Amino acid sequence: MEFESEEAAKVFYDAYATRVGFIMRVDAFRRSMRDGKVVWRRLVCNKEGFRKLRPRRSENRKPRAITREGCKAMIVVKKEKTGKWVVTRFVKEHNHQLVPIPTSGRRSMLLSQTPDEKDVKIRELTAELQRERKRSAAFQEQLDMVLQEMEEHSNQLSRNIDDIVQSVREIESKRVALSQS
Repeated sequence: MEFESEEAAKVFYDAYATRVGFIMRVDAFRRSMRDGKVVWRRLVCNKEGFRKLRPRRSENRKPRAITREGCKAMIVVKKEKTGKWVVTRFVKEHNHQLVPIPTSGRRSMLLSQTPDEKDVKIRELTAELQRERKRSAAFQEQLDMVLQEMEEHSNQLSRNIDDIVQSVREIESKRVALSQS
């Protein structure tokens, strides 16, 4: 079996996984030594492998559910010189029960989205984030201007107060001088 792209292979295996009753996970890949592009990819069942045993950090933590069961189900695709992606290995057997995913809920909605729909959503969210960053920068600039004007106004008030104090002192000294004469 062959695919036009790596993404097409992922979409196919993900759809197959959903129909059969497991969740596909992107596992490993290899890059070309020449240009660094991915030329080999392994897609596996999400129960492939085993969780690494780590020392418990805290006695208060609940033990997590076992999610990896050493399942060997996988598909390996390799990019040929023609540019097509060819299946080089397929393991169908699972060592656990298969459960078809319900069609309702957020997870199924995410799984049903094609990569193109996901890319469109990512682009939309990225554009919205950029717009919000620009608005935030504009607000920050306006806030800086207001703060600068407040500081200038405060400095002007200080100068005015100093002038008034100086004028009062001069008037007081003239009054004292007049009263002594």
